Amino acid sequence: MPLPLFADPTDTARPLHIVDQDSFETWREAQPAEIGAWIDALDFKGALGQAISVPGADGTPAGAIVGFGTDKSRARARFHLAAAAAKLPKGTYQIASGLPEEMAEVEALGWLLAGYRFDRYKDQSPMAAALVAPGGIDANAVAAIAMGEALTRDLINTPASDMGPDALEEAAQDLAARHDARIRVILGEDLLADNFPLIHTVGRAAHREPRLIDLRWGDAGPRITLVGKGVCFDTGGLNLKPGASMALMKKDMGGAAAVLGLAQMIMASGLPLQLRVLIPAVENAVSGNAFRPGDILTSRKGLTVEINNTDAEGRLVLADALALAQEDDPDLIVSMATLTGAARVAVGPDLAPYYCDDADFVTRLENAAETQADPVWRMPFHTPYEPLIEPGIADLDNAPKGGFAGSITAALFLRRFVEQTPYAHFDIYGWQPSDAPGRPKGGVGQATRALLRVFAEMSSP
Repeated sequence: MPLPLFADPTDTARPLHIVDQDSFETWREAQPAEIGAWIDALDFKGALGQAISVPGADGTPAGAIVGFGTDKSRARARFHLAAAAAKLPKGTYQIASGLPEEMAEVEALGWLLAGYRFDRYKDQSPMAAALVAPGGIDANAVAAIAMGEALTRDLINTPASDMGPDALEEAAQDLAARHDARIRVILGEDLLADNFPLIHTVGRAAHREPRLIDLRWGDAGPRITLVGKGVCFDTGGLNLKPGASMALMKKDMGGAAAVLGLAQMIMASGLPLQLRVLIPAVENAVSGNAFRPGDILTSRKGLTVEINNTDAEGRLVLADALALAQEDDPDLIVSMATLTGAARVAVGPDLAPYYCDDADFVTRLENAAETQADPVWRMPFHTPYEPLIEPGIADLDNAPKGGFAGSITAALFLRRFVEQTPYAHFDIYGWQPSDAPGRPKGGVGQATRALLRVFAEMSSP
């Protein structure tokens, strides 16, 4: 998890000037003649992502200038400073001018995230430029967020050969030990004895045993339970996926990775709340004892489920975990899962669609998503679609036919296992398809920073 943190301020830190295109000409005219000539020679205009070094009298870099673009170009991107950070030569930089105070925290975080490298299997060149934390921000809090995001990325990026249910449990155990959290794991056949039949059924065909990971931390404040889908690889089961659809299925535990990364942020920040994290960790594999289309299963809650597609397994394992979460009567339950392709068709890979009917939570989340550069999009728990998940032969259908509203019907399915408690479900993608500032191609957290801000507000006096 190589991730550069903020550099210590020193006398040798190079000044970094941030210039937007709208004010560039005025700024340029105020520079000494030799600096102006250098800027002109390199055709620097303040465009978003531009970065140039400014030489000192001895010819070595004495500082740097980066472009901040226009309102329009910034609206089309995130982590604007990160776009230039990777282009700067080796050294430590301290922001001298041009960064709006209200953007300092997010832009500093983007710089740290731009330095993430996944080097478990191949050496990766570290980012050369280090940043001194801008004045006025909580550097430790920003670093805690960056470390949580790095954990999420590492877990998703690791292939299933090294990230099965056992390794996911190990990651949770390590996190618990780091923060003095309590953890309990229910393994294999004990899932049946403890009444988690859906988790056991989905995971029983794999050689690595299914399990339920239950982590608790904190003893005061709001009681928040996070539930993350931990399907470490999804073949589709007997409804086998085609090869192209299976290529990214190492990321089908992205919900679990996201809640573990968020838990890291919460615990490292010391938020005064009572946290519970539940992760049903399984592989959806194919063998002689795999569950079948047409099977009818009884969930922990007692609701029966007809299996019309074994590739709709995520909602099954989440159902048992959500039922357990509800039994504890927390103040809020949040589930996160790479659940449906329909969500990607609806909003693409960059937005985190979510479902929630609690007006206070929705308002808080929407505001936090804006300030944290962590976009979300509200989707409806559309109750008139409830008949689509009722097959007649059982209480619920895990894969309604017809193909319409696939993300909504999956969310409605999950809602059947939560009663009374405010509930939010996030149908995330968990993957960055191509390199972007602060977000290299690969695993990525979604909505976690926005949720962290919401939880901080909920737990404040």
